[in-house]
Amino acid sequence: MHEPVFWYRPPSLASRLLMPLGAVYGAVAARRLARGGIDAGIPVLCVGNYHVGGAGKTPAVLALVNLLRDTGEAPIVLSRGYGGKLRGPIKVDPDRHAAIDVGDEPLMMAWAVPVVVARERADGVALARSQGASVILMDDGFQNPAIAKDASLIVIDGDRGLGNACVFPAGPLRAPLPPQLARTDALIIVGDGIAADTVAAAIAAQGGLVLHAHLKPSGASVAALRGRRVLAFAGIGDPAKFFRTLRMSGVEVVTEQAFADHHAFSESEIEALTAAAKRDGLTLVTTEKDLARLSNGGKLMPAARDIVPFAVTLRFDDEAKLQRFVTDRLFKSRAKKFRS
Repeated sequence: MHEPVFWYRPPSLASRLLMPLGAVYGAVAARRLARGGIDAGIPVLCVGNYHVGGAGKTPAVLALVNLLRDTGEAPIVLSRGYGGKLRGPIKVDPDRHAAIDVGDEPLMMAWAVPVVVARERADGVALARSQGASVILMDDGFQNPAIAKDASLIVIDGDRGLGNACVFPAGPLRAPLPPQLARTDALIIVGDGIAADTVAAAIAAQGGLVLHAHLKPSGASVAALRGRRVLAFAGIGDPAKFFRTLRMSGVEVVTEQAFADHHAFSESEIEALTAAAKRDGLTLVTTEKDLARLSNGGKLMPAARDIVPFAVTLRFDDEAKLQRFVTDRLFKSRAKKFRS
């Protein structure tokens, strides 16, 4: 879905009219948040958002994968597989599955880390453990109480923050903010904006960790586009952020085309984008997540073969602080499980 424009503007008539629905939705979500979950038997770290839409959650998961591996852990990502038709539990095989099977984010991540998809996340725990996981990294699921979490790390965009801070559908929040703050162990602010400062102050006041990070373009991606004029397209939570990242990397974006988050591209749409790019002498570029939706069993649809993926990674300003936090949470989790 396309995010309503009024979500990221000051409270408006549209948001006020939807607030009664938001109150009902929020009450249900808050009660759900308060429920306890099963013990996975191994440490569980959850990376989530307070709101719907994109903020950099998937790059944050992959950054944590690398950090955990550097400390000798064997992480496996557990995802609900949003947008996929398979209920699971199933281990994602990028050489066999398509985004329509398991979702675009799990498919993209499966090239770098083992990923288990389970519509009911508790069902995925046993499969993750059978695959040798020493740590489960939950991709999303912060508002889902099915599995007890040893740490919840929330990703927020420094420029967009929480928008109008209203609960869906009046705004982007998935639940009222106070109970979400109370369950937050660490906040990851992506970018240099100040829109998340109030939330950061609240997390710091309750003893939580506040981390700053930035999306860094792959050197190979920048080099591949150097000197080229591009037509950029994206169907992610915040396409405008992708277009800004391209321009800040020195890429000349002549045309941009935004689609709804998780948009299922048809071959005719990709053919039309390819034709438009060729007509104007442009190179077609998109995100890695979008490109995942254009492949099936590791093979791109024919019309997508000339598209250049633009890869980014999340770099923490103080990675040592994050490593200490994660190491401490893993130690406490294992000590608790040992005592019980």
